[in-house]
Amino acid sequence: MTIDISQLTLEQKASLLSGRDFWSTKEIAEAGVASVVLTDGPHGIRRQAGDADHLGIHDSLPSTCFPPAVAIGSSWDRDLARTVGGAVGEEGVAFGVSVVLGPGVNIKRSPLCGRNFEYYSEDPHLSGVLGAAHVTGLQAAGPGASVKHFAVNNQETERMRVSADVDERTLREVYLPAFERVVIDAAPSTVMCSYNKINGVYASRDRWLLTDVLRGDWGFGGAVVSDWGAVSDRVDSVRAGMDLEMPGGDGSTDAQIVAAVREGRLDEALVDASVRRVLELTMLPHEATGQLDVEGHHAVARRAAAESIVLLKNDGVLPLPTGSRIAVVGAFATQPRYQGGGSSHINPTRVDVALDEIRALAHAQGSTVIAEPGFSLDADEDPAWGAAAVSAAGAADVAVVFAGLSDREESEGFDRTTLTLPDAQVGLIRAVAATGTPTVVVLSNGGVVSLEGWHDEVAGIAEAWLLGQAGGGAIADVLFGVVNPSGHLAETIPLRLEDNPSWLSFPGEQGHVRYSEGIFVGYRYYSTAGVAVRYPFGHGLSYTTFGTDGMEAVVTGDDTVTVTATVSNRGEVAGKHVVQVYVATTAGPVRRPLRELRAFEKVALEPGESRQVELRMDRRAFAYWDIEQGGWVVAAGEYTVQVCADASTVLAEQTVTLVGDSLVRELTMESTVGDWFGHPVVGPALMAGLASAMTPEQALQAEQNPDGLKMVESMPMQQFLVFTNGAIPVEVLEQLLELSKTPAPVV
Repeated sequence: MTIDISQLTLEQKASLLSGRDFWSTKEIAEAGVASVVLTDGPHGIRRQAGDADHLGIHDSLPSTCFPPAVAIGSSWDRDLARTVGGAVGEEGVAFGVSVVLGPGVNIKRSPLCGRNFEYYSEDPHLSGVLGAAHVTGLQAAGPGASVKHFAVNNQETERMRVSADVDERTLREVYLPAFERVVIDAAPSTVMCSYNKINGVYASRDRWLLTDVLRGDWGFGGAVVSDWGAVSDRVDSVRAGMDLEMPGGDGSTDAQIVAAVREGRLDEALVDASVRRVLELTMLPHEATGQLDVEGHHAVARRAAAESIVLLKNDGVLPLPTGSRIAVVGAFATQPRYQGGGSSHINPTRVDVALDEIRALAHAQGSTVIAEPGFSLDADEDPAWGAAAVSAAGAADVAVVFAGLSDREESEGFDRTTLTLPDAQVGLIRAVAATGTPTVVVLSNGGVVSLEGWHDEVAGIAEAWLLGQAGGGAIADVLFGVVNPSGHLAETIPLRLEDNPSWLSFPGEQGHVRYSEGIFVGYRYYSTAGVAVRYPFGHGLSYTTFGTDGMEAVVTGDDTVTVTATVSNRGEVAGKHVVQVYVATTAGPVRRPLRELRAFEKVALEPGESRQVELRMDRRAFAYWDIEQGGWVVAAGEYTVQVCADASTVLAEQTVTLVGDSLVRELTMESTVGDWFGHPVVGPALMAGLASAMTPEQALQAEQNPDGLKMVESMPMQQFLVFTNGAIPVEVLEQLLELSKTPAPVV
């Protein structure tokens, strides 16, 4: 039903722009305006039945806890992300939820961010593709999505007031593209603005961000929702394009909107536009069906979890051999940590315990299991626990140590201060490995942890992240080879925290965090600067071996390229391989990373099977953001297209030449001497004019000193003229300035 807003009073319209309570919008029964429910996601439905809160303190109704984004990011599987999104959407319909808050596509700038478990990757392309797939699946099921946190929300420290100070090119190339892709490819119903300031302006009041970029550049037609409590000035937020303030309050901010309109400080047309966008949300499903596929969705969660585990290291210890004696140690084996803390905390329908699942599979293949806690998550350490765990490991054929981070170490609301595991866990890993029994470490963590101090002492490492309620079964599946691991790192594991490019500026000081590393985030920095890492972005092992042959990159249109390659499974078990395509170039006037991920595809192959994969890259794959032009530019020149095993390992490459964009930059008196002489039209004319005006002595001097121009090429022309006593007449300069507007000749 279409609602005629002309029949609504100003007070009614203003009331629709803030929540009724913590989770729902206001209704206007006489006008046919329904109330709708928004609730936390993104990896499950957190539908609270009683007292509401935003931080997961109070219980919610049971729903499926799917793997969080930190896990799905490592799957590199857009189909899987779409499936998980669809299942979340179906549960939203079951609970009468109209808008699910998620997914989060913020970039993992620092491994210390306490909320990294809710984000996909350090790379904007990977984050955007997976986020768009999740939104597509979710919205196909009925509810709307709310992609978050827009924008530059990359830390928890002072998140409600800190100013993220970021240059324009970095914003456009690193921190905004994931949102852009989700908006353009998946059309989410809402975008959630973040708490923080961006270059001194609160996101909820940033018209450049919410209107110029989001709506103008990207064509977003949905509603902008505030993060809960993110609005600092309600009237200014309406001007900026922020539509729905959440949660609800006492009506005082509604009254502020009314007063501002009547006093002429706020255009009522802006209010009407926000109302129309909010009313669109009332068209979404909002009647609870109660139809929850508990078992089916648990199976989806288990499959998604298994596909997200990254096998980091395997010195022949995995899969676990049949008929073996297996020691399982570590508290996480019986007390699984499967999700992050805070607003996305789900009350699961059930939880798989890793030890129980390992025992079940061990029994089926004739193996025996002995388990010892080794350490505690809830009490002071007892030395006897560690001694018993080491003794059990020494008597086993293989030891599996479950280690990781608890809610005390990472959660929404605060950032980490270290990458290291707790001392008790590091000590246990080393003591178990010292027995000589081949040792596998299974990690449970929402953010990257350091592997140093014990990495070289163990035979295998499985990065299991936070895997949702079915994670215990998924871990057992991978350990025993029921599932061949196919996860790849969506973020770099450094050797040292100090190696991270944000180290010197994270989390900021005195209300500001300076993004001083610019575009060189994650692997973009490590590979370009030649900084060694423990495991690079994109790394992941398998129980089979893959080969890549016949790579070819073909220019197919205006700065577009299609890459083909044949991928083969050369091993004896079925598996999945991620084809990663990067682009490397030095073309253009700006510094570029050594390589950047521009396309990927996950391929399932049976033993001996080969398949040709085709990946198409549009011009954005080759473009940079030009701050002078205020847009995306493809520089003419050579681009090396690389098929890689990870961000550090090139398997095959081919260089292509792109025509690029023909840019003639209009000159001013502030343009440098180098700009003037380098201009394709003005430069030759200027050089010819100066040559004709030279005396023979000056010409000889210029010939003998060909590099003389380098001394002054960075000097603005107006300063250059001061030092040359007006060597170039004013009328000539005026003619040349006008000439700079002329298109360059086609060569």
